[in-house]
Amino acid sequence: MAIPPLLLIGCGRMGTALLRGWDAQGLSQSVVVDPGAAEVPAPHLWVKDASLVAASFKPEIVILAVKPQAVDAILPSVVPFARDAVVLSIMAGRSISGLASALGPAAAIVRAMPNTPAAIGRGITVACAGPDVRASQRELCERLLAAVGATAWVEDEALLDPVTALSGSGPAYVFLLAELLEAAGIEQGLPPPLARQLARLTVSGAGALLDAAPHEDAASLRRAVTSPGGTTASALDILMGPSAWPASIPAAIEAATQRSRVLAR
Repeated sequence: MAIPPLLLIGCGRMGTALLRGWDAQGLSQSVVVDPGAAEVPAPHLWVKDASLVAASFKPEIVILAVKPQAVDAILPSVVPFARDAVVLSIMAGRSISGLASALGPAAAIVRAMPNTPAAIGRGITVACAGPDVRASQRELCERLLAAVGATAWVEDEALLDPVTALSGSGPAYVFLLAELLEAAGIEQGLPPPLARQLARLTVSGAGALLDAAPHEDAASLRRAVTSPGGTTASALDILMGPSAWPASIPAAIEAATQRSRVLAR
């Protein structure tokens, strides 16, 4: 069953990943708004500005995939389409009520937080539906978000702040781990190409192992790798010290959560 026509506003890395996933599921001819997305695949139409979208176009869903600081200039052009379509926002820092103040109090708005692994179909997106979203509109949003990975829903929009801190920003924490492992390997004498290969495949392989054992606790997997008195135990004695990961990871998530709350409007 084809995905109905949609209006995608913003075709950067995330917007492109979403569009690719939707096309794979049979997206009907749609319209993409982006100043520089000249390579939008056929049969979709591309325009540089939302004000240039034909008034006769009737999308069932409008996706806001632009930077939060750019959306205020775009929202007035979205209002005519939002009267009959559900608006799916994947922007950080813009609340449902904040968007409704610009689109109209009766606008059907779903706010979602995907993460960058969506680019390879391995993302996780958490969404929250506004009060005027119909069941059929929520189902359509679910279908679109599921095209690029796993999905979950929350009823309390405030939970999207810790979601942003954990999964939205989380890939950066994993990339930092790979970066630090690579640097540490080089410091211990490994050739840089080998250190990079070991760091990246260790991180991605461990993630795949986690994914392959959804019912097994991460702590159990950690213990399975850790022999008493062995090399792993020596490293974990440092990483699990009172001022190391057990303190810094919660502090980092708290900082990101608080920042998300400050930015939300």
